[in-house]
Amino acid sequence: MPLEGIGVVDASTLIAGPMAAMILADFGADVIKIEHPRGDPLRDHGHAKDDVPLWWKVVGRNKRAVTLNLSKEAGQEILLRLAERADVLIENFRPGTFERWNLSPERLRSVNPSLIITRVTGFGQFGPYSSRPGFGTLAESMSGFAHMTGEPDGPPTLPPFGLADSIAAQATANAILMCLYNRDARGGPGQLIDVAIIEPILSVLGSQPTVFDQLGIAQCRSGNRSVNNAPRNTYETRDGQWVAISTSAQSVAERVMHLVGHPEVISEPWFASGRDRAKHADLLDGMVGSWIGDRDLADVVSAFEKAQAAVAPIYDAQGVLGDPQYQALESIVTVDDAELGPVKMQNVMFRLSETPGHIRWAGRPLGADNRAVYTELGLSNDQIDELAESGVI
Repeated sequence: MPLEGIGVVDASTLIAGPMAAMILADFGADVIKIEHPRGDPLRDHGHAKDDVPLWWKVVGRNKRAVTLNLSKEAGQEILLRLAERADVLIENFRPGTFERWNLSPERLRSVNPSLIITRVTGFGQFGPYSSRPGFGTLAESMSGFAHMTGEPDGPPTLPPFGLADSIAAQATANAILMCLYNRDARGGPGQLIDVAIIEPILSVLGSQPTVFDQLGIAQCRSGNRSVNNAPRNTYETRDGQWVAISTSAQSVAERVMHLVGHPEVISEPWFASGRDRAKHADLLDGMVGSWIGDRDLADVVSAFEKAQAAVAPIYDAQGVLGDPQYQALESIVTVDDAELGPVKMQNVMFRLSETPGHIRWAGRPLGADNRAVYTELGLSNDQIDELAESGVI
């Protein structure tokens, strides 16, 4: 795998940092996941089966799990020994916390000058908000995402999952890979990466700041509609199912209107651009919605496919698992787990033709790899037992 030989110390918690480390682990990095002896708070998030946390099985996959209390001097010394052997260290504590624990970047670099130190926080390492506790929810609020999500006459709407954290995780993994390339392919030094969770989600929200700067327009909520094109919405079929369609391309918009029996609108001057079609969304949604509402889901999807128009059924998790395209791509795989047996979860995010990623194991129990990892550092079994008794691990 492409990252075999790369060592990562994942000292972060919850989603953004750990998910970034998961991506690296999926492609071969040896990730040592450090948790406080109480466990990462993610172990208490979401559903559990027989007290086994299910979200942890995904985000903790392909990592070796150890416990370590970084507030204790003995724990700090062990982290330094881990950092000395690593290529990457990821942490997401509030700015100043690692420094308070005598684990400043300067001290970490003193044992490993080529270390890539990655700091993931809500607001970044500096600025007026840097000391505040920061979570993805705040990023979804501040970025403008919540303001423009929801129905026009409804409240701002937050996503029901860790959207900002997940986007930040992918940005963090990308930043780490850039630093690894600069170091290993170009002979560059170790670096310090500063990821503020409020920024990656802001970067994917389109041209909102530019539009406001140039035109003074702040995008408002439009439900499932788009301000960029129409028809674009969710529509209920005759058998009570739902589909979504998109007409980002002009040719697709024309095909849709031919399909639903209203080719006459194509000749309207306003139909020639997506932004002008969006201004006539009521008319277009009425035409499309009426046609879809008279047909069952299978017939709607079949007709759109024949017309080469863009449509997709709206799935829940069961629909994802049963979809033939996801099955062909192996987007969901089954992983054998010592605690739960066969476990289904999302596969690695993309396919590499020569060095593909792979899920080797699901998230491990708390401290499952303590003895193996700390033995590699040269600690004896007696020393490991003493660390456990004193609450360091």
